[in-house]
Amino acid sequence: MSKESDPPSDSDLFRQAVGKVRRMDDDKTPPPKPDIKPIPRQLIADEEQVLEDMLSDHYTVDLQPGDILNYMQPGVQKTVFKKLRTGKYRIDAELDLHGMRSSDARVSIQAFLAKAKDQKWRCVRIIHGKGLRSSNKGPVLKGLVNQWLRQRDDVLAFHSAPPEAGGTGAVYVLVKSARND
Repeated sequence: MSKESDPPSDSDLFRQAVGKVRRMDDDKTPPPKPDIKPIPRQLIADEEQVLEDMLSDHYTVDLQPGDILNYMQPGVQKTVFKKLRTGKYRIDAELDLHGMRSSDARVSIQAFLAKAKDQKWRCVRIIHGKGLRSSNKGPVLKGLVNQWLRQRDDVLAFHSAPPEAGGTGAVYVLVKSARND
């Protein structure tokens, strides 16, 4: 057999199909940038869990319907607290918790206070009710609101509202915002 009649080798066929080639000076091209940003699903889930865990339901204070709620973080001036207690601040927004289960009320308060901080609301009112229809254990939401608000760093102070604004069934909350930071 002659050499001319041998079938072409794979490498000969490849060179024939590719054609002329030239060596590139730099063969390290960066990968294309992705058009879609990755979604940090675990980070989002972790942040949601922190929000859920942020407020504890365990409270030991025995409250009655007519009891006044009050709290002031260290550093809040007494004149500021007195102004809150006497209803001298303009109420920027309010949240009514009547008829809510405690789990729904907790989520509502978290979202409401986050919005208050974002909107730079200084003072808000949360209506928790007096618990007059609660069992002989006393008001449930009132005690939980008292406990939850004390656990939040963005709550500078709170006090039961004046009688004309809900009395012991509502609380005025002084919110820490950008102007308070």
